[in-house]
Amino acid sequence: MASKARIRIRRTPPAELGPMLAAARGRTGHTQARVSIAAGLGRSYVCLIEGGHRTPSRVAAERLADVLQLTAVERELLYAAAVTDAGYSHPARQTA
Repeated sequence: MASKARIRIRRTPPAELGPMLAAARGRTGHTQARVSIAAGLGRSYVCLIEGGHRTPSRVAAERLADVLQLTAVERELLYAAAVTDAGYSHPARQTA
């Protein structure tokens, strides 16, 4: 018997998240390509997050925070927006 797949509702990130990440990227002098390589994320994914079209997973948020050297306040905003049931943070990807 196959279990029913849970349908995940796409969450919209806070409007200030993308501009904050873009500003942090500017402070560090990185391009989106450099951030994506350093964080181990796709460049288009980073672009979508900065553009306010995607909400990062918790794992992606942690990687971005480290690469972009976010302040405590910026990390708080990013982590509050991050989701724990999608992308790298999806329970199916967690090891036992």
